[in-house]
Amino acid sequence: MGRVTEARRITTVRIREGRLYAGRKGDHVVVEEPLDIRLDGAPLSMTMRTPGHDVELVHGFLHAEGYIASREDLEQARYCDGAVVEDESGLPRNTYNVMDATTRVAPRRPITIKNVVTSSACGVCGTASIDEVRTAGRYALAAEWTVAPELLLDVQRRFDAEQGVFARTGGSHGAALVRHDGEILVQREDVGRHNAVDKVIGWALLEDRLPLSDCFLLVSSRASFEIAQKAYAAGIPMLVCVSAASSLAIGTAESVGMTLVGFLRGREDGDGRMNVYTHPERLDLSGAA
Repeated sequence: MGRVTEARRITTVRIREGRLYAGRKGDHVVVEEPLDIRLDGAPLSMTMRTPGHDVELVHGFLHAEGYIASREDLEQARYCDGAVVEDESGLPRNTYNVMDATTRVAPRRPITIKNVVTSSACGVCGTASIDEVRTAGRYALAAEWTVAPELLLDVQRRFDAEQGVFARTGGSHGAALVRHDGEILVQREDVGRHNAVDKVIGWALLEDRLPLSDCFLLVSSRASFEIAQKAYAAGIPMLVCVSAASSLAIGTAESVGMTLVGFLRGREDGDGRMNVYTHPERLDLSGAA
């Protein structure tokens, strides 16, 4: 398996009180490598990701794209043995950058090959129609539970504390599935925000937990359309992000009945803030002034 971080020597530049300072130090950067995803032997998509939890990523990606609905739809997902390169020793090694998923039955939608590389910032590049993706949800979003704003702030602080790759590199995104009682079920990191989401939803798919009607999705990035649609496809009724929400994410959340929370910022003293863009009824605001 490839490394998650790698060490580099960097030049540091600072300006303090009008004086210029420069120096050298060791640093860690997050690893970004391609993953060639193949479905039943056919090339499907090339995504840039941080190595690790690739089986979960592939399951989550195929679910979000509508090719599978449950773990039973796949026979297996494994690295291709022939994907080798020659390393510095002169010996071949597996790159672990090509993964083939094999279905038990025909995929639930025709295979559409993406002729572009899916970057670490893009989850729906090459999709024929946004409307096609937007209507891909199979689950009604649960509406029978609420969470206190204080719980969201507490979860965000615990979530931040577990972002080990980000702490070392400052270059990764995180995603977590959180029960509405505050229990973090799974947390993953990746150089791509949509990859981190695919990994946690892929974990849930492998654990037979879909639809995720009792959970909310917490992401360390902004809320974009592709993240909102991935949450909707998994039956997640609340999406919480620590940054902004795009107009298309807001419109999507509004139309499907999803609560969308942005700019979640908690402080160590328990105070904090957030913006609720859509469906605030899932937040318990009964004690608000």
